[in-house]
Amino acid sequence: MAQLWGGRFTKETDKLVYAFNASISFDQKFYRQDIEGSIAHVVMLEKQGILTQDEKDAIVKGLTGIRQDIENGVLEITEEYEDIHSFVEANLIERIGDAGKKLHTGRSRNDQVALDMRLYTRVEILSVDELLKELLKTLLQIMEEHVQTYMPGFTHLQKAQPITLAHHVGAYFEMFKRDRQRLEDIYKRMNYCPLGAGALAGTTYPLDRYYTASLLGFEGPTLNSMDSVSDRDYVIEFLSALSTIMMHLSRFCEEIILWNSNEYRFVEIDDTYATGSSIMPQKKNPDIAELIRGKTGRVYGALISILTTMKGIPLAYNKDMQEDKELTFDAIDTVKGCLALFNGMVQTMKFHQPVMETSAMLGFTNATDAADYLVGKGVPFRDAHGIIGRLVLYCIDKSCSIEDLTIEELKSISPDFEEDVYDAISLKTCVEKRLTVGAPGPDAMRKVIQIEKEYLAGIEKGMVEKHE
Repeated sequence: MAQLWGGRFTKETDKLVYAFNASISFDQKFYRQDIEGSIAHVVMLEKQGILTQDEKDAIVKGLTGIRQDIENGVLEITEEYEDIHSFVEANLIERIGDAGKKLHTGRSRNDQVALDMRLYTRVEILSVDELLKELLKTLLQIMEEHVQTYMPGFTHLQKAQPITLAHHVGAYFEMFKRDRQRLEDIYKRMNYCPLGAGALAGTTYPLDRYYTASLLGFEGPTLNSMDSVSDRDYVIEFLSALSTIMMHLSRFCEEIILWNSNEYRFVEIDDTYATGSSIMPQKKNPDIAELIRGKTGRVYGALISILTTMKGIPLAYNKDMQEDKELTFDAIDTVKGCLALFNGMVQTMKFHQPVMETSAMLGFTNATDAADYLVGKGVPFRDAHGIIGRLVLYCIDKSCSIEDLTIEELKSISPDFEEDVYDAISLKTCVEKRLTVGAPGPDAMRKVIQIEKEYLAGIEKGMVEKHE
């Protein structure tokens, strides 16, 4: 059992205790971040005269070699070590001798793991952001192609008013755009370096924390050493943002599952993103959409887990905080996989435009416009509302839409109907006359699409562009 401590102890740690305490099985993900942070630390130590240049050069060369050997498969990270820090330091000492024992000068595992987690989270925020950008590009393409693809808009899962597919997809564009903004906000707030905080009270060595922070691309050092080692707010915020992303994906998946059903037939999921049944040969199941919807609970679980872990921890570091990693790693991998798969599914999905339009016509989505038509003829709105309600009942009895009725039938319910009613309640008119910003009318929609195109082109630069 290779560990960085032991002088205080006279007995070997029980094997079960050791295994329970060890984190190498999951924090080995940090090997790049651990080595990156260690290199910055020793460069700073040499600058401050705490290490000689020869010592610094030997340590940097040794650390670089360890990283290369891990990546080339020459060096295997094994569980004889307690954590990734022990693994790196033990291998360094084995390679370069006593100079390697000076690596940990002015540093604790508490600020070291806090740094590793920040560096890892920072990279993963950018990775998730990039996947969101790719999804937004796909959604924008759908919006551009379907400005005049009519479909029913829903409230309470009941057909409400006619909209377009571009307008419907545009709602999700706004959701995922806000997700990017949340990630950028988290990135800015977490981008401060905890290294140099020590175990909790800093160190007597003359460290230059500002220099270390600059070497690692941080805005600066954290300003309270106790908070530095015990803060996991950024993990909670990231998991919260990931949960919101999954909620948005799940909502969209729910609609795709409905739209793909025989009852809706709005879309057809490509064969590459569907599966069949082992017993029913006619089945084509939307498994990817269902799995994404299901995995949302998995990501929520990670958020609730870390919130529960952190709620009762006194300052400063406590071992409970080791629980910030496994579920966070799993949540990140889950969200990244879901975003990539969802993007591919939507890119290859076919939209059945005539079915969508027919559904809008048969669902009385133009009823509000018919009431507005009567208002335009001088009928008070409350009376017009009642007239159209009776008209809908009449159509239900006849199994037809409002526009299927003859002018005589319309006039039998209200003498205020004229021949111009048919144009007034057509889907085209119902949609196109809605021209306020954010509405589904084609002119309004094209203006929004142009705004979104400029956003994706970089006018509203995301954090990837800012921090490359």
